[in-house]
Amino acid sequence: MTTLLGKIAFKPLKYFIDSTFREKVIPVPGSVVYCDLWLAAQHSGIHVEGGKISNIVVDGMAESSVCLSDAGDFTTKSTWGRKIYVSCNSDGPVGHGAVAERAASHLGERAFYGLVVKNCHQFSTKCVNHVQRTRQENSSLLDRALSMLPDETWEPTMATLKETARKKLGATKWLLWDWQNDDASEKPEEPDWDAINQQSRRLPLTPENIAHLRQQLAEAQAYEAEIDDENLPAPIRQRLRVYRKTLNDISDLCEQAKEFLAACPSAGLSYDDLKTGKEDFAALARQIAQNPQIRELVRKMGRQHVSEDFKRQTRIPQASQSEVHGTHRSNDLMRLLPSELVNLEDDTLETLFYARLLEHNLLTYQLSGSTLTTGETTETRSKRTGPVVACLDTSASMRGEPLLKAKALLLAVAGILKQEDRSLHVILFGASGQLRTFAMDARNDAAGLLAFLRQGFNGGTDFETPLQHALHLVETNPGYLKADVLMVSDGDCSLSEDFTAKLCAAKARLNCRVYSVLCAGKRVQDRFSDEVVVL
Repeated sequence: MTTLLGKIAFKPLKYFIDSTFREKVIPVPGSVVYCDLWLAAQHSGIHVEGGKISNIVVDGMAESSVCLSDAGDFTTKSTWGRKIYVSCNSDGPVGHGAVAERAASHLGERAFYGLVVKNCHQFSTKCVNHVQRTRQENSSLLDRALSMLPDETWEPTMATLKETARKKLGATKWLLWDWQNDDASEKPEEPDWDAINQQSRRLPLTPENIAHLRQQLAEAQAYEAEIDDENLPAPIRQRLRVYRKTLNDISDLCEQAKEFLAACPSAGLSYDDLKTGKEDFAALARQIAQNPQIRELVRKMGRQHVSEDFKRQTRIPQASQSEVHGTHRSNDLMRLLPSELVNLEDDTLETLFYARLLEHNLLTYQLSGSTLTTGETTETRSKRTGPVVACLDTSASMRGEPLLKAKALLLAVAGILKQEDRSLHVILFGASGQLRTFAMDARNDAAGLLAFLRQGFNGGTDFETPLQHALHLVETNPGYLKADVLMVSDGDCSLSEDFTAKLCAAKARLNCRVYSVLCAGKRVQDRFSDEVVVL
């Protein structure tokens, strides 16, 4: 619920202000109208007269028609209170007779809009653009059909329609149409502004969510400019400013930490998670992205590394176009069905032919088939899998760059384990008897790991206790069989001969591997590590 509401938080705030404090209007002929359907989707049309709206209605599989709807029919698919916004300026609703006339002239047309004009916003925008070309020179039907095609830079979005309405109609505001007699009904309940701000701060900063938040920021800024000259209560303006500032702060922090967020795409960290600590996110991102030893070790922690590939020669089928398989719709004139050519004999139907050609919608023969060629295929056989148990030295000597490297490694490992649904168990250790543990699973995410890694002991170093705890975890927890154990420190791991023998025997019995990771110092081989890595 938090994720969903965080994405659409601005919409209920705007509805509350528009319904409670702003003027209601009645559209004039040629006004642009729209209603919100769900999330970021809207439906638009042109008010013709008497409360009737010319709009595109989808009434079949990929088919649509231009219909005249009343306000109730226009908002049938709306899940946001069936509100309708009207193009306005400071004096009230704005429109143009030429726009209404153009929209009305297309009533009853079918299918063509499914081929050339792809959605309601394009239809509405084309009608508004008619303001400056009400007296077209004579042209062929085909020329007029091609003129309906969108330009390369013409995006079929609500933003494009609003910008066109601003330029052609002078629409600087969008006010609610009082078609439901809202003044006589109960006013909407005020949203919880603090809760919405909190949900925005806690939204996981994935690329999709960052884009949503920045879109809401742009909408909030534009809305503040729109209502600047209106008489709204000061507390409402202040709450709106706080909301906009929250989004702006999130956007700024995302920009500062963009390299880190890109390096840990599955971390799911929120603004609050990033703001809580004093991490150098740029330095962490550089270590994750640019340290070759970290990248290689992260690869080894993934299942791709613990899989074996077997190659063999085989006969491989390849697609070809050797036989007629059926018919389909395309723009392939070489394989056109004869029935489509009939349309070229009629001047009116010729336009339909070219429209179908442009939209890859002509009936053509579909060719398919397959041929066998000799090639090499690769079969992947899974060798071993398991979670990771990381023992992290937090003694005083790990401060600075060694600890930065260790954090970067564990965050990168956590990301790949999350993708593969594998567990990560982190053991912080210092001197003898100093241990803290953290299990990263469905309940504890990367944010919890980042907070956990801020802890430490800053004392001496005892290597045997954390390794003993890690082996006990692997042996007693069925979910940790075949685990990889990371011993992360800034110096060589010094173990007694007796403990080394026990460790080697436990590795063989539990089928686990031990990686010694040095964040500083030089590589020294030992008798218990399967591999020693220097970051």
